[in-house]
Amino acid sequence: MSSPTSPSRAAIIGAFAIVYLIWGSTYLGIRFAIDSMPPLLMAGSRYFLAGALLYGFMRWRGEPAPTRRGWAHALLIGICLLTFGNGGVTLGEQYISSGLTALLVAVVPLFLALLGWLSGLSGRPTLPVAIGLLIGMAGVYLVARTPGVSHVALPGHENLGIGLVMTAALLWAVGSLYAKKHQPASSPFVAGGMQMMCGGLLMLVVGLLRGETQGFELAAVTTQSWLAYIYLVTLGSIVAFSAYIWLLQAVEPALAGTNSFVNPVVAVVLGWALAGEQLSGPMLGGAALIVVAVVLVVLGGAKKPVPVSTGEQPVPAKRLV
Repeated sequence: MSSPTSPSRAAIIGAFAIVYLIWGSTYLGIRFAIDSMPPLLMAGSRYFLAGALLYGFMRWRGEPAPTRRGWAHALLIGICLLTFGNGGVTLGEQYISSGLTALLVAVVPLFLALLGWLSGLSGRPTLPVAIGLLIGMAGVYLVARTPGVSHVALPGHENLGIGLVMTAALLWAVGSLYAKKHQPASSPFVAGGMQMMCGGLLMLVVGLLRGETQGFELAAVTTQSWLAYIYLVTLGSIVAFSAYIWLLQAVEPALAGTNSFVNPVVAVVLGWALAGEQLSGPMLGGAALIVVAVVLVVLGGAKKPVPVSTGEQPVPAKRLV
């Protein structure tokens, strides 16, 4: 995408469409991919490949090589955002549906508000933010209490899946706050490639240590899983990631962050329409509360004055997949 100095309305709308629809669909893409692929080997290779392509392209275009210190920052951010963040989401989707996963991930902004305040990186939550935190927790409780999640690889362990996803959301928030203070590279695209390579490589190592290669054969991977994997690497990791970074430069961060409450809606609808995932009253009620909560947190927090940028490009902080 071109320079965001004077973006056109069409470009902004197109970028939002990419982030809303593609990122909302990646939860279902993960579900389809891990139907016949080991979860961490799939996620790790997906991010490592996407990161290598993005990093290599930016270096080919003339971006300077990062420092050792930059690689250390990228490693720490990659561990939180991808190894634990996306890795936890991918493992969790073995036990719970993609729609339920997306709804739980929607609490990331709530964690960001609390941890940002406690760490001193942001101010005390405003009244709308505080109300949003309480409503969000109530929504998560309703969603977590939804029984009978169907069409998952390992049914009967919903609580384990919910715990994995919530832990992933918490560590994603921790990594996001760290990334705000420690940029691996001056270019956000180079930094993103570095983070994806580091996090993806560690996921591969963890997948190997878990013994995910045992009994796994490439010939057994279904066409549906391969198509989902290609979709996740290209559109989910490279295209949508780049569109989100561009949006952060073109519009207010709070507006760009609205993907946090649009993506779950897209994921739930796609999971119901394409994967036969169940919709229940408690889940829909919890979904509504989570959406209201995140809107209050994002928009309520946006009312506080934001310091003028020093020129450093922000790193995406509200996305696990």
